[in-house]
Amino acid sequence: TNGHIFCVAFFTDSRYNRNVKYARIYKEEEMEAYTSFAEVYDTFMDNVPYDEWGEYLVSLLKKYGVEDGLVLDMGCGTGAMTRYLDAHGYDMTGIDVSEEMLTIAKEKSSPDILYLLQDMREFELYGTMRAAVSICDSMNYILEEDDLLQVFSLVNNYLDPGGIFIFDLNTVYKYQEILGEQTIAEDREECSFIWDNFYDEEEMINEYDLTVFVQEEGDLFRRYCETHYQRAYSSETVRALIEKAGMEVLAIYDAFTYNKPKPDSERVYF
Repeated sequence: TNGHIFCVAFFTDSRYNRNVKYARIYKEEEMEAYTSFAEVYDTFMDNVPYDEWGEYLVSLLKKYGVEDGLVLDMGCGTGAMTRYLDAHGYDMTGIDVSEEMLTIAKEKSSPDILYLLQDMREFELYGTMRAAVSICDSMNYILEEDDLLQVFSLVNNYLDPGGIFIFDLNTVYKYQEILGEQTIAEDREECSFIWDNFYDEEEMINEYDLTVFVQEEGDLFRRYCETHYQRAYSSETVRALIEKAGMEVLAIYDAFTYNKPKPDSERVYF
């Protein structure tokens, strides 16, 4: 078979009963998210144009007056965007809830970057920041409005006066029309994954059932299974929470443009 392994997996609908609280499930599972996937995360994300995303993010920072200084990367993962911003003159701190992701981030980064193992809903910093950023739909992992409000309040607390917070979100449209009820699979020489999506329109929760096969030695592949949850938020809800946290919404953009979001926008930037 030339080192390839062909896997057939049968899945049942694993959506939880409507009466089960997604928030409770999330809090039990969140520390496990991205644990086994961490070692192959960058492999499967190599199709993401991080340089283009980074260029856009830097343009937004500069557009709103942040040319340099301390910047917080929230939900930094393996640190791809943290390193990009570091290379473009920003003094970076990255936080993430996954110890495995941060281990990889530290291995790939210069010692100038500070990485902290922290939950976005209760993070603590040593001082204030010129800006905070959060991309790759990290904010969609916050499943409760109260928790999202807490995140925004903490950001406001740690921003310098006049500081800027830039983050992206997957849209309701993307979960309903693009991801929901879809299966995505990819086979690589050393690893493969199957990613099942189930979107609950009533709860506005997207469940990701992720099965990863990682080559260990020879033709032996180890199977890992993880479940992740993300929530869709309307722009109106997010705006209201931002303002309640004491901040002002300066703009909402269709991702990677300076245009207003469209009905079929899949990602938006605040």
